Amino acid sequence: MAKALLLENIHPVAVENLEASGFDVELRTASMSEDELAAALPGVTLLGIRSNTHITERVLDSAPDLTAIGCFCIGTNQVDLAAAAGRGIAVFNAPYSNTRSVVELVIAEIISLARRLPEKTQKMHAGIWDKSAKGSHEVRGRTLGIVGYGNIGTQLSNLAEAMGMYVVYYDIADRLAHGNARRMPTMDALLAEADVVSLHVDGRPGNAGIFGDAQFKRMKPRSIFINAARGMVVDTESLREHILAGHIAGAALDVFPIEPKAQGDEFESPLRGLDNVILTPHVGGSTQEAQEDIGYFVSSKLRNFQLQGSTELSVNLPAVQPPALVEGARIGFLHVNVPGVLAEVNNILATEGVNVTGQYLATRGEQGYVVTDVSGHVSEAALEKLQASPHTQWLRGWDA
Repeated sequence: MAKALLLENIHPVAVENLEASGFDVELRTASMSEDELAAALPGVTLLGIRSNTHITERVLDSAPDLTAIGCFCIGTNQVDLAAAAGRGIAVFNAPYSNTRSVVELVIAEIISLARRLPEKTQKMHAGIWDKSAKGSHEVRGRTLGIVGYGNIGTQLSNLAEAMGMYVVYYDIADRLAHGNARRMPTMDALLAEADVVSLHVDGRPGNAGIFGDAQFKRMKPRSIFINAARGMVVDTESLREHILAGHIAGAALDVFPIEPKAQGDEFESPLRGLDNVILTPHVGGSTQEAQEDIGYFVSSKLRNFQLQGSTELSVNLPAVQPPALVEGARIGFLHVNVPGVLAEVNNILATEGVNVTGQYLATRGEQGYVVTDVSGHVSEAALEKLQASPHTQWLRGWDA
């Protein structure tokens, strides 16, 4: 029985989905260090992680039985994708499942910071009645600046506009504006116009440290800052200085450069204790609805890869989505992407008298992947010839 190891408190629906398909599943609540992963992964076929577990080349070298990794989150920058692809290990994620949850949190934070609710509720808990409109504003008519206009940024744009906000956005990619949103030519141009700045960029290395002292200085006086993207993109020490100076009126952060590894661990940040600052423990996508959807979605991708050979929505291997295998047999052939490989595969099968009933293929960079369905069974001689090809990375077979 193939083993699946799921870390970081992944939703139980993932366990149920994999167990129903015959996998032996181990669920752990915390992330694992490089040393812990190296010790735990021998014998593991499928690995499920979230954003706090990092899969390095050393970890992959310690995982001889690993065939696929599921990132039960949006990002995949915590995985060395090239190293995984080089070993024929498929990586999957959930690019859309928690979009709404993140957007709703950001909307709530915009309103809370504009009304200075963090301070008001703290005073009430301390027994202080401080009824005042000082520093409290409506968000209607204000300008929201969105840095990163992908799935989350565009949905945030739609909801913010529905509340009466003006929206400007900046993205390095050519993104179509939603509604009445306006594209800005530079991030500096956005910062000069926005009353609220919300970051929604990905975790690529080039985004590290893109928001620091220079960017905070360019924001409008008494503006609001929100980061629900990646912790490493913001200089939190600079943000602290601008909040204390009164230049930034409030901030909300859900992600941090260094985050605790497990529930209950101490959280350290220079932003602790500041007025009108909302700090949340990376829960933008942590709603029951989002986590259940992610759990089912990613576990299904892992299951379909292992049991059917499907690489649909893989972020590092050629994406092939074959239909369900209902009769005959199937061969999955991951190979070096050079001319003539498909002809070689079909020539071997024809020579060995194998009748092909369907074929599905794709290439990605230096790799190609072909899934071939056949009637009956594939002879050992045909499999041996395919395995012996100098272009073979791996060869797997399934029966209906």
